[in-house]
Amino acid sequence: MQSTGIVRRGTAERRRDTLERLAAERDVWVSTAHPERGPHQVPLWFLWDGSAVWMCTGATSVTARNVREEPRVRLALPDTFDVVLIQGEAECFPDGEVPGAAAEAFTAKFGWDPRAEEAPYLYVRVVPRTVRAWRGEPELRGRVIMRGGTWQDQGPED
Repeated sequence: MQSTGIVRRGTAERRRDTLERLAAERDVWVSTAHPERGPHQVPLWFLWDGSAVWMCTGATSVTARNVREEPRVRLALPDTFDVVLIQGEAECFPDGEVPGAAAEAFTAKFGWDPRAEEAPYLYVRVVPRTVRAWRGEPELRGRVIMRGGTWQDQGPED
């Protein structure tokens, strides 16, 4: 068996790397499910505000309908080697009721203000409850870096 050349990171390094990616990246895969219609997955732009992920979607989209019925969601950054998976519950804000700081930060990041559109939009906020991060098989053990909404200081093998 050949080595993958991956140097295993500790929990603190994984957390730091994950937070850097959340601040820098643009797209996230959003997985939702409807109790009767089943799963749905779509990429959306996102903003990390330091404690939550903010996304925006059409107020009548499948994603909007699903999170209103079933707020549990899973988010995934779009890199299959440097995996970041986030689980949490979605909180919905119609475009006229979104906190101003979140809407302004979203607009600043993307140069687009959904509140100015003719069609209604829904802002979706997800506070992570569980975060998993790993690079390849050597990092599968200890991949949970947030559990129950609390960042882990150390993994069991750090």
